[in-house]
Amino acid sequence: MSDLERKWYVLKTISGQENKVKSYIENEIRDNGFQEYIGKVLVPIEKVIQMRKGKKIHREKVHYPGYVMIEVSLEGEAVHAIKNVPGVINFLSEGKGGSAIPMRKEEVNKMLGKIDQLSEENFSIPFVVGETIKVIDGPFNGFNGTIEKIHEEKRKLELAVLIFGRKTPLELNFTQVEKI
Repeated sequence: MSDLERKWYVLKTISGQENKVKSYIENEIRDNGFQEYIGKVLVPIEKVIQMRKGKKIHREKVHYPGYVMIEVSLEGEAVHAIKNVPGVINFLSEGKGGSAIPMRKEEVNKMLGKIDQLSEENFSIPFVVGETIKVIDGPFNGFNGTIEKIHEEKRKLELAVLIFGRKTPLELNFTQVEKI
């Protein structure tokens, strides 16, 4: 029976319970011997760095809230066991009550590649050009400035700071400034 063809499907879940659903499904596999029907269960997560009160906070964020990807063969009792897991709404399908649609090969490759790519740190940029901000680190600590350019790849800002009544250009890291 190990010649069953598994395909990737998307499970709709209650948002915020993706990791619980994953662990419940993994318990079902272990407890009921569904190893031949169910392969991998994935919740794509991205690591995000946020700035709070001048400090970097690392946190993990679910990339597709309300969805879990699962490699499964839709035969036998495994499908019913998955659908009865707490937090699972249904398989993603065409229309209401339709049969589950497997993911295309390109989508699977992109998703699996994307999961590796997402584990690299992303940084949400909370700043906008023209915004006035306060310098909180370095020799210009306490000065206010206006953002003139944002260099995302370098994670730096170009500011114009008023020193002795003259605009002085500065280049600072995202971590050296905060919103007013």
